[in-house]
Parts: sequence; C-alpha cells; structure tokens
Amino acid sequence: MPHLSRRIGAFTESVIRRMTRVANACGAINLSQGFPDFDPPEELAAALAKTALVGPHQYAVTWGAPNFRAALARKQSRFMGIPIDPDGNIVVTCGSTEAMMASMLTVCDPGDRVIVFSPFYENYGADAILSGAEPVFVPLRPPDFTFDPADLRRAFEKRPKAIILCNPANPTGRVFTEGELMAIARLAEEFDAFVITDEVYEHIVYAPHRHVYFASLPGMRARTISCSSLSKTYSITGWRLGYVIADPAIIDGVKKVHDFLTVGAAAPLQEAAIVGLEMPDGYYDRLVESYARKREVFLGALDRAGLRYTRPQGAYYVMVDVSEFDVESDVEFCEWMAREVGVAAVPGSSFFREDVRHLVRFHFAKREETLAAAGERLRSLREKARGRR
Repeated sequence: MPHLSRRIGAFTESVIRRMTRVANACGAINLSQGFPDFDPPEELAAALAKTALVGPHQYAVTWGAPNFRAALARKQSRFMGIPIDPDGNIVVTCGSTEAMMASMLTVCDPGDRVIVFSPFYENYGADAILSGAEPVFVPLRPPDFTFDPADLRRAFEKRPKAIILCNPANPTGRVFTEGELMAIARLAEEFDAFVITDEVYEHIVYAPHRHVYFASLPGMRARTISCSSLSKTYSITGWRLGYVIADPAIIDGVKKVHDFLTVGAAAPLQEAAIVGLEMPDGYYDRLVESYARKREVFLGALDRAGLRYTRPQGAYYVMVDVSEFDVESDVEFCEWMAREVGVAAVPGSSFFREDVRHLVRFHFAKREETLAAAGERLRSLREKARGRR
C-alpha cells in the first residue's frame, strides 16, 4: 500500500477534544473543551425553531447568505469602528476553525513562514502544516504571558508571510495592550507581512482591559485578515458559524478556498442567527458581566483549593500551575485528575512549543453551580495526589 501523507505525521489529533472524550468516559466535570452547559439566548432558540419549519433548507450563497452578511456587517462595523461591505469584505465559514484555515491557505505558499505565539491554540500549528507553511514560534513569557520585542523582531527577520494573533488569547486569557498591538503592527508593516487574527473572544474582556481590533489600527486594515465566529458570543458552539473580514483582494481569494473546502455554512443556522447579530449593545454588557461572575466563582474555588494560577484578562480560560504535584507527564496527570478527582482539564503541553508540563488549562464557561461543584472536587486534589505518588 502507498504511504499516507507525511504532513499528517507532523501533528496529533486535538488534545482538547480528546479530553472531552476522557471526561465523558469518567463522568468528570468537563472544564477542558470550551463550550457552555447552558442554553443560548431564547431569541436564538425561537428563531431556530421557526426556521426549522419555514426554511431555508437549501444551499445559501457560498460565501454567506446575503441577509446574514448584511446583519454581520452592521454589527461588526459598529464594534470594529471601520466600514464593512457585506459583499466585498465578508466570507461566512463553518466556524472560526475554517475561517483560520481558509485564510492560511489563501495567503501561504508551501515553504512560507508564519509567526505563532507560544502558547497557542492547538489548531494554529496544524493549520500551518496543512497549508505547507513553517511555523516560527515566539514565546509569551509567564506568568503574564508577554512577548519580548527583541524575540518578535528576530522572528520577523525570518521574513514570514504572516503572523497569527489570538486576542483575547486562548489558552492564557491575555488581552494584548494597544502598545503591544502597535509594536506588532510596526513590524508587520516593516517586513510586509499579513496579520491573521483570531478574535472569537472579542466580547469577553474584563475591566479595566479593553479589546482593540487589529484591523482598526492605523494602516493595518489592508494587511489584516480578521477571523471570528458567533460560537462564544452567543453560546452556540455547535452551530459552527464563523467568518473572515478582510479587504476585497484578500476576500476574493478566501471565497475560492472556502468554496472548495466546505462549499458553505448551514443556511438555516445563518437565518436563525441573524436575531443574535441584531442584539442591542446591552446584550454584550450582560454577557461580559455574566462571565465576570463566573470567573470570580471559579477563581475563588481555585483559591480555596490552594492552586496557583494566572488571572485571565479576557476569554474564559485560566492557566493553573500544578508543579507542586511533581508532574512528569501532564497528559497522564490530566487523565488521572479526570478519573480520580472528577474534573477534566487540558494538559498545557498541547499549547506550548517549549517543554512545559507544569501547567493545565481549565475553562469556566459553565453554570455557576457547575463551577462550584468542580471547585468542591478540586479541594480533594492535593490529598489524592499524595496517594498517586
């Protein structure tokens, strides 16, 4: 038999999604894969029920239903502070995962380099490999997960085609400052690189921190490819509705890649999701207030369990230091914790280029009672870990 593609040997299956399967098998509280255990807004559920009866049920326009793109353009123009043309600036994708992959395939040729901050959401490394690009990793230094400008300049001196920027960041919950973003912008301009942003947590940012859309920075719109989705903002991760926003010259390329990659996102879900895009500003205020409460509930639980962590500034993840437990394999530790403690996390090594085994990632996109129950279980972690040795 002929051998399989060499590229698939360069990365593993998703560790995050594997930990969900481990959690399900163990009956553990799943704080690994970042999806809620609560329903989306009632307006969306009602719209979906109506659409199930009246449609549409056939293909939408490949790059997005016109009414969905129009609603998205109005909403994102308002928040990003830049005019967005629904026909010339948007491609609707099957989640932000496809948005990132379509963007990478649009701008990268085999052999091109792409800068990736480490730690990184695990898809980025695989995206680079699948598009034939070589990732150039730049460390974000704990505990604050900031980058050294000298490290970033050295990476740009390798003449990358693009840099991937996740802001607010998964897995760290870091929100990049405007000064940091401007430093990236200056290097992108100096070395003529694209900036591919993942901004799915754009509306989950905790005061006093503030999200700055990279495309809104001076001179950056033409070279920025903004990727996001409705998943986190409206608690509909299973609907798989994402999008790319960029200048027409880039969007024309993304349309072609998207057309042959997935054809199009689900037409009935686009129709039903319009009501979410038309939510008033108060919805987004309540969203971040809700997640701020969840953050405090879960961080309080970590405090009571005596665990050390980096306080997230945005998104809904927290990196926890488990070095006190003499972890040799964080993968084995997380599997053990799911079985014996009843709480599932993601091993930190899946996010780092560096050899990091002392961090795990929890998420808190759960009901407060779920987080409280997880906290009670985590209080037994230290005692059970002694028995593990």
